[in-house]
Formats: sequence, C-alpha cells, structure tokens
Amino acid sequence: MENKNKTVNGIMPMHGHVFSPKSRAYFAWEEGKLDNGALNQREAGKFFPATKAGLRDSLVSDDVVNNMPPADGKIASAGQDVGQFLDEPGTHWKKHTVHAGEKMTISWDYSAKHLTRRWNYFITREDWNPQQPLSRAQFEATPFYQHELTAHPFWEKNEELTPPSPTVHEMKLPQRSGYHVILAVWEIADTGNAFYQVIDVDFV
Repeated sequence: MENKNKTVNGIMPMHGHVFSPKSRAYFAWEEGKLDNGALNQREAGKFFPATKAGLRDSLVSDDVVNNMPPADGKIASAGQDVGQFLDEPGTHWKKHTVHAGEKMTISWDYSAKHLTRRWNYFITREDWNPQQPLSRAQFEATPFYQHELTAHPFWEKNEELTPPSPTVHEMKLPQRSGYHVILAVWEIADTGNAFYQVIDVDFV
C-alpha cells in the first residue's frame, strides 16, 4: 500500500497538532484539505524566531541542536510542501472569538510522542498586517506564555519529558483587539525540530 505521508527533507510525518481551539491546520483537515499525516507534520527546526540552524538550547545545552526554523512567509505550513495554502495571508480564515485578559485553554494531541523541552505561544503584534504573509516581524519576539520541562539529560529522562495526551495549557491572553494569530510551537529535546500550529482568533 502506498504511503501517502512521505518523508519531506528527512522529516518524518505524523507527530502532533492543536485540536482545541481548532488550529488552522485542524480546520483544513476537517474540510478534507489535509490528511492525517499532513495535519500532524507541521514540522521544522526549533527555536523560532531564530533564523539559523546549529543552535544549542539556552536552558539545556546537551539537547540536540536545532535544524533550520521555518522561513518568513512559511510559518503556518512549517515550510512543508503539503499544506502551503496555510500560509496564505488574509482575513478569510475561520476564527475563534476570545477576550483580552481572559484565560484560554489550548490542547495538543499526538500521533507520535517526542521527548519534549517546551511549548511556546506567540501572538501577532498589535499593529500587524493580516494582508501580509506571517513573518517574524508580524509576531512579538517573545512568547506570551511558555511551558517548559527542565529534566535532563533527555536520554535519561524519558518519562519526565514525554507529554501526556492530550496536553492542556491554560494561559492569560494579552491585550489585543480584532483579528490576531496565535503561533503554538512544540519544541523537542531529542531532535532538532519543533511542531508549528497557528490559531486564528478574534478579540471582541
């Protein structure tokens, strides 16, 4: 039987996604625009917003160094050939209604678990332009919420660094109004990669 979820640039598909609130990729999966593998393979180098490969983790230097993070304009797709439409600019994406300063719960599910270092959550700047492709200049440089696992070295801490499924994070939303994008990044300790999911929200 043909494997529809082929390796792309040495990256194995089927790993994890945000299902609540539904990410842009999850909506596309529901609509039949992505298969299961493509939903879970939004994978590129870790340490966004870095633009270089070969970097060591600032918390745990013996983690695997990073591969190249996604380029500007390819953040939502994580640079994967399948799902390039996720990078389209515009305000047409399905959005979740949220309120500034309130708590939001984001949940991940996994088709393959990895030894995890952290989850980062970024948000677009107040003056971002949705008619332009998502880029580092469009996002705040630091995450508004981070959940980090400190156990190391990773090869001795399998249980401590394996996330529960689902993984649920509760965070306070920053002050914003109107349409914004949340970028959720799941960073892996024992590979050079991370998984990227964008969530479209409307602050009312």
